[in-house]
Amino acid sequence: MRNVSPRRSLAKAITYRVVVMTLDFLTIYVLTGAVHAAVGFMIISNIYTSLAYLVHERVWATIRWGIEER
Repeated sequence: MRNVSPRRSLAKAITYRVVVMTLDFLTIYVLTGAVHAAVGFMIISNIYTSLAYLVHERVWATIRWGIEER
């Protein structure tokens, strides 16, 4: 069986969040022109969505559907 380590899941979550945080900031800044609003949204969004992604990734790591063993 293929085992996905928690460290790998965490690394994927962190790199994904960097990309999403950048997109969040740029989108809110373009829409509002306010750096404070963009930073505030980016921070709050990063906290709850990072936790959700990490839980989601760990749940999927336990599901064998779609994984072929060699």
